[in-house]
Amino acid sequence: MTFPLPDAIAALSRTPDVLDALLGDLGDGWTRHRPADGEWSAHDVLGHFIHGERTDWIPRARIILDHGTKVPFTPFDRDGHVAIAADRSTAELLDLFRTLRAENVAALRGFDLSTDDLDREGTHPAFGPVTLAQLLTTWTTHDHVHLGQITQALATRYTTEVGPWHAYLWE
Repeated sequence: MTFPLPDAIAALSRTPDVLDALLGDLGDGWTRHRPADGEWSAHDVLGHFIHGERTDWIPRARIILDHGTKVPFTPFDRDGHVAIAADRSTAELLDLFRTLRAENVAALRGFDLSTDDLDREGTHPAFGPVTLAQLLTTWTTHDHVHLGQITQALATRYTTEVGPWHAYLWE
């Protein structure tokens, strides 16, 4: 299957609206609820999205386009979201994410990528050679995986309050 860049851009462009629809008017009881110890809240995932917008997708795409495999990607800090999310409200995170995503989608469009560009390789610190198409496909998939994580975190807020329906909802 070839990588359909326009489809990916369409999906990536919608994520801020989806997040706003899910979280925009909810209070901290919803957005900071963690399904279990060590799991992320919706607020945490927003911080993670922001960290990725700043340090992962477009910066790595630029490395591939500018340097190929000669310059490896900087390892991704999986805890980089903590400082971002700590002192900001969910509304602030939503606004920041929307701004960063718009900038990054504009940058992606501005690359004016060809099929040959999508086949270009970079060097991932753990996986070795990866293509630009794989990076961009992962970015798109990453959004959807974390949107599912957010809805799961929201769904578990009332785990005990649903009473006997628990058996139908989580089993």
